[in-house]
Amino acid sequence: MGKKQKQNQKVIRAPELPPEVPDEDIEISDEDVKFVAKNRAYAGFVSTLDTQSITKHVTRIANAKEDDLEELYERRSRKKPREDEEEKGIVVDRVDALPVKTLDGKLVYRTVKNDESSDKEDESDGDKGAFKLTKAERRAKLKKKKKEEKKQAKEVVPTEEVPQNSQVQVLAEVKADLSAEEVAENKKVRIAELGTELLADPESNIKSLKELLSFCKDADKDIAKMGLKSSLVVFRDIIPGYRIRLPTEKELEMKISKAVKKTRFFEATLLSSYKAYLQMVIPLQHRPEFSRVAIHCLCTLLEAHPHFNFRENLIPAVVKNLASDDDVVRKLCSTTIQSLFKDEGKHGGEATVEAVQLIAELVKIHDCHLHPDSIEVFLALSFDEDLARSEKMDDNKGKYKKNKKRKNADEQNQPAINDKKRLKQELLSKTREEVNADFKATSFAQDETERKRIQAQTLSAMFNTYFRILKHTVQLDRSQVNASSTGVSLPLLSSCLKGVGLFAHFIDLDFMSDLMKHLKILASGKSIGNSENLLTVSERIECCIVAFKVMRKNLDALNVDLQDFFIQLYNLILEYRPGRDEGEIFAEALKIMLCDDRQHDMQRAAAFIKRLASSSLCFGSAESMAALVTVKNLLQKNMKCRYMLENDVGGGSVSGSVAKYQPYSSDPHLSGALASVLWELNLLSKHYHPAIQTMASNISKINTASNQVYMPTVSPQQAYSELLLEREQFNLSCNTKKLSHKRKREPTLSGDDKPSSNVDEDGLRKKFADHFTVVHDIVENEKLRKELSLTTASLQLYQVYKKR
Repeated sequence: MGKKQKQNQKVIRAPELPPEVPDEDIEISDEDVKFVAKNRAYAGFVSTLDTQSITKHVTRIANAKEDDLEELYERRSRKKPREDEEEKGIVVDRVDALPVKTLDGKLVYRTVKNDESSDKEDESDGDKGAFKLTKAERRAKLKKKKKEEKKQAKEVVPTEEVPQNSQVQVLAEVKADLSAEEVAENKKVRIAELGTELLADPESNIKSLKELLSFCKDADKDIAKMGLKSSLVVFRDIIPGYRIRLPTEKELEMKISKAVKKTRFFEATLLSSYKAYLQMVIPLQHRPEFSRVAIHCLCTLLEAHPHFNFRENLIPAVVKNLASDDDVVRKLCSTTIQSLFKDEGKHGGEATVEAVQLIAELVKIHDCHLHPDSIEVFLALSFDEDLARSEKMDDNKGKYKKNKKRKNADEQNQPAINDKKRLKQELLSKTREEVNADFKATSFAQDETERKRIQAQTLSAMFNTYFRILKHTVQLDRSQVNASSTGVSLPLLSSCLKGVGLFAHFIDLDFMSDLMKHLKILASGKSIGNSENLLTVSERIECCIVAFKVMRKNLDALNVDLQDFFIQLYNLILEYRPGRDEGEIFAEALKIMLCDDRQHDMQRAAAFIKRLASSSLCFGSAESMAALVTVKNLLQKNMKCRYMLENDVGGGSVSGSVAKYQPYSSDPHLSGALASVLWELNLLSKHYHPAIQTMASNISKINTASNQVYMPTVSPQQAYSELLLEREQFNLSCNTKKLSHKRKREPTLSGDDKPSSNVDEDGLRKKFADHFTVVHDIVENEKLRKELSLTTASLQLYQVYKKR
């Protein structure tokens, strides 16, 4: 027994490892079975082994099946930490822990993992490093490796397909983008092809017009805009110069030639396509992205073909946009309507009547709060003055015909009249009527009665708009007035006054008294029942100008006293400010009211001469020149006013009683200006502008003794515009040499009173710069105050409108 134990110990100490043979290749022979049956005592320890503890040690799970064991080994291999992670898990020093020597002769140190890693890993992986793999574990590991290799071989295809799928998606997206661009390019090319085909031969290719209109509804905005513009060009070129009338049912039943059939098909297709195009474009003007394109199409079609069908749909769409906030759209519509008024030969005046009536309704709907462009288009209207004269002739002819009929009736009662003469006269009248009817049918000229009707309707709608604006301005409520501003926002008043002054000779005489009454109220700057000034100085001066224009154009029929307007102008000269008010209107008033009249009342002329001479000291160069030209004209026309140039005791050399001079009088007749002297000319002769110097010196040299009356050669408007163009482009006359000689001749002063010869130019420049910056700030402040007053006035008007 001792020898056998020694032999067994020798075998244990130096074992020979059996070759690794898979379980499938192991074959158990009959001899082995007999040997185990004989020597059961040696193999008895196998029956006493604890299989559950062994399986727990190998599989960590008891009662596990063979199929499940492979999955457990796979999971264990996935959770197996790397070598660097195992090294990180060592916390206990190797000196402090005793190693374990395996059968292979390797030393294995027991390790303890960190708290962080122990929380994450299972309990089974904690003791793994302390045991050596057994033969069964090795076999399981080999099986596991083979299965993993098989799985990896199977998973190679899907892992490679992932980037392929992503690349396919990217390629699909790129192809989609490229295809969208290609589709857009193809659509553009197709639009161009259709347009060229239609322009080349419209009658043969009229069917492709519907395909062209289909691009106007495309989802792409650029393609839709291109379709709208291309269709516009096609319609503008192929629309005929006449109005299309579709054939009736009887005409369709008739037999016709191929040419007539082709023309009918062309006209019907064109008319239906044009209607569809307008139904598409008119709603697009309310969409922001298509508004300008749509309005451009409407305006172009109306301007090019105002005679064609569906004009009653185009004109309202264009007129409504006169109230648009977009300046581009409003200017485009106003220019289109002006061209419509100027080219009446295309439509015969019918479109003019429709547009003027629609503008009148637009002003009424918006309560006279529109941009001036909406009624400035009336200034482009042209009326035939001969039609008004022919109306009078027609009235006389009508009276003559009535008298002639009465005579004929009296002659019929007399039996002595010859029947043959009567029959000849009837035949002649019938033939004349037939010839006149044929001539009217064949001639392209419009009938005179039709022209009269159109002109009467146009004038009625236009003056209805003008009188509505004047009445609205006169009847402004106190709630609509902004107390912080000098005036109310009345945008249409200036354009209204220009139109009334231009077409005053067409106004019916029955309305003249009411018109002059309203102009007097507006010239005073006050409305009915309101004591506050509503209008600006320029607007009040313009009211005076319009009153004089109306009076002069209807001189034969009117007998109006214009003294009130002279009084208003006399007071407005003091209220005029060069930077705030319009100088052109001021110069026009001086020309029309003072220079154009051949003769003036002496007291009134002297009052205006004195006030203009005094005001020219405060005006700018252009306004001063216009005032001095007016003074010169008045002095040349009125000889007695020339005595104001003398400086006698008592003021002038006028014989008789002279009223005392009252410079602040509101009535020019009560000012007593003849008792004054024009001392302002002496100061104006030293003015900084050389032109004003020469004008003042020329006025002062007028001969008072001569009785010659001079006719004016230059009007105040011309003088104002010429001096305004120069804009201070002159050289100041300054003789530095004379000043230096005078300084040398002056007695020398001692001490601090002696002036310094060297002038501090930098200091002067700084002072002038500061001064001009202050002046600039003041001007900017005034402008901002004006804008603030206008905005507050508009807000108040909007609040009143909301309340209504």
